[in-house]
Order: sequence, then structure tokens, then C-alpha cells
Amino acid sequence: MGHLKQRTLVTARERLRDQVAHALRAAMISGELRPGEVYSAPGLAEDFGVSATPVREAMLDLTREGLVEPVRNKGFRVTEVTEKDLDQYTEIRALIEIPTVGQVTRTATREELEALRPVAEEIVRAAREHDLIGYLEADRQFHLSLLALSGNDRLVETVGDLRKRTRLYGLSTLDERDRLIPSAEEHLELLELMLAGDAEGAEACMRRHLGHVRSLWAKAE
Repeated sequence: MGHLKQRTLVTARERLRDQVAHALRAAMISGELRPGEVYSAPGLAEDFGVSATPVREAMLDLTREGLVEPVRNKGFRVTEVTEKDLDQYTEIRALIEIPTVGQVTRTATREELEALRPVAEEIVRAAREHDLIGYLEADRQFHLSLLALSGNDRLVETVGDLRKRTRLYGLSTLDERDRLIPSAEEHLELLELMLAGDAEGAEACMRRHLGHVRSLWAKAE
């Protein structure tokens, strides 16, 4: 009985650690946590209303992802992403996602593709309503769910990691200027091309979409 209780506690602790890590990623993307700045675990814990332990654990997870780096006796510094980094991440995503979209267009069922529609619509809704966190989560879900239709789990894992590393530091400013809406609407355009069985058109749309996202990063800078 004691072992079962301990196991439950460990699971709850891990869940809190994951929730804090997710919140920290969102804060980096929105620009609340700035690159180059050092943040202490106790200070962030106070903001989140939790103890410092899950924050430290979450920060260690983000360190392994390359999002932050430890600063002795001070906390963690949010790593900076250079223009070269963004170009290289975008190039890798293009090499993976563009041909995969073509493949999925040829092999996925109509039902599988239609299941993506509510998520694509959620991206547009969130962009129009300035729901930044909702926008980011729906965008992540759409892209990774689409890639999952390829049946390649490692591919999805790789793109998921790349997405974590390509934070949009100025996203909140772009959101205020409604510059996210055109990019959001491209998800519905892509879905319609895939449903029509237009693999070449879908690949071209994904290429344009990734280029659009990269231009948003440049404007955010």
C-alpha cells in the first residue's frame, strides 16, 4: 500500500513539473521571459504559486532542450536564438515537413484529414481573438498531428523539438498588429488542398507557410 501511495505522489509531482515546463515555454514564446535574462527558481515559483522544486526540475528539462542555461548561484538564463539558428531550424523543418505533407496527402483518409479541421479553425479563432497561448497550442497540435499521419514517430519527435527551439520572442507585438491571422489561415488552405488530393499544391502551401513563419520571426526581431 505504501508503494502505491509513493507512486501516486511521484506521478503528481511529475505532472506539476510538466505543467511548469509548459508554462515556461509559453512565457518564452510570448516574450514574458526574455533571452539573455537570468531568472531564479524561487522568483518564478512565486509567480506560478508553487514551490521552487518543480520550477528547478522544469528548468533542468528546458536546459536539456537548449532553451535555458544554468547560471551558478543565480538561476537560469534564457538562451538567445540567432538569425542563423532560425534559418537552419527552418531549413530542417522544410526538409522534413514539405515532403511529408505530400506523402500524407496521398495516403491519409478523408476522415483522418477532416479530424484536423477543428484544430485548424481553432488556430484562426485564437489569432483573431488575440488568444496567444491558445494560438500556440493549436498550431503545435495541428502540425504534429498532421505529421503523425505519416506513421513516423521519430519524425514527429524531431519536429516537436525544433518547434520548442524556435521561439517567437516578439509574438505578442505581432499579435497586437494582427499579423498572425494570415499565417493562421494558411492552415485551413493547406487542409483544403490535402482534402482535394493536391499533393503538389499542399507541398507548395507548406513551403510558403514555413517561409511566412520565418518572416514573422524576422519582424518580431
